[in-house]
Amino acid sequence: MRLAAQAVKEWSEFKRDRLSLALAFLLPLFSLLLFGYGIRLESKNIPIVIEDHDNTSLSREYVHRLYATNVFRKAEDSNAKSIKEALDKGEAKAALLIPAGFTAQIFKGTPSQPQVYIDGTDIANTQIISNTITAANRYFIAMLKTVKNPDVYPQKVKAHLRTWFNPGREESLFIVPGAFGIILWMYPALLAAVAASRDKEQGTIIRVYSSGISAAEFLLGKTLVYFLISLGLAAIVIGSGCFLFQVMPTGDPLPLLIATPLYVLTSVLFGILLGTYANSQTTAVQATSSLGFFPCLLLSGFVYPISNIPFPLSLFSIIVPSRYFIDLCRDTFVRGTGWLSVWQIPFILLLFILSYFLFTLYGTRQMQLKS
Repeated sequence: MRLAAQAVKEWSEFKRDRLSLALAFLLPLFSLLLFGYGIRLESKNIPIVIEDHDNTSLSREYVHRLYATNVFRKAEDSNAKSIKEALDKGEAKAALLIPAGFTAQIFKGTPSQPQVYIDGTDIANTQIISNTITAANRYFIAMLKTVKNPDVYPQKVKAHLRTWFNPGREESLFIVPGAFGIILWMYPALLAAVAASRDKEQGTIIRVYSSGISAAEFLLGKTLVYFLISLGLAAIVIGSGCFLFQVMPTGDPLPLLIATPLYVLTSVLFGILLGTYANSQTTAVQATSSLGFFPCLLLSGFVYPISNIPFPLSLFSIIVPSRYFIDLCRDTFVRGTGWLSVWQIPFILLLFILSYFLFTLYGTRQMQLKS
């Protein structure tokens, strides 16, 4: 009975708090749109400037091979006097200089070396530019071998490449399932942290403890309300993501249906844990951002593989729940292997739930008035 009364109290406070309403419904959808439409991992239309001092059909074919990769575009409206100046001004990210005598050297059988300059300030683009030019150069060499001796095929072994799970290389299939994990970790935790710290900041926690409610009842009542609210948030976010980005489950959706409530409960308890030890709502929000959002974003495998995180920092990813849920989401929406590869994730989430609950219960009891 006291647990229900605590839940009703929390629900009433939630409805009156405009910040909580925004955190629960508006900001998660905005974040989904930001992640889904704003993040792009494949670089395209990289501006390049080209100086062709040879100006022959062969040199123009070499340039055509670069543009045929669909990675580069001609740097427009460049007022630079040289290709190096175009790089210095940021008008281009790459520059190609084809020397005079390029074609003559090729037919003489002597090495001809076009000069390539790459803006290295963006390390991701640098690698893409380098790999693309290398691949286009190899294709050009293979074409020359075929032209010079058409009866001899230049490649003895040619790999047949097939992308197994995402043949269209759609970025939404990678970004959106990961965004589900980020959003459903960030906002339920923020909601719960603000709610848990509100009573302490406003001084109403004394009346709660004076009412005779136990620490477990107080904690369960608060958790129940924000768990149900966060389940609604999860349904809206995942439903909107599926509708807007055409991301649909490819296999058994049961693992997702089971793991989502567990993950949301983990997030809520994590937020209540931080709010319990915070002295104000501002501190609770800052703690949630620092200890929740940034590890979730950087150590969960959302953008880059966890295997790329250097040791010993990679060890911290073990205690980041979002890494497990993101892996499950990507299995559901991309791989579709089902329980075979994700059976252990619900048990890991249950372990997080138990740990957060016990730590929060201990902190709540420490704050209670002594009888």
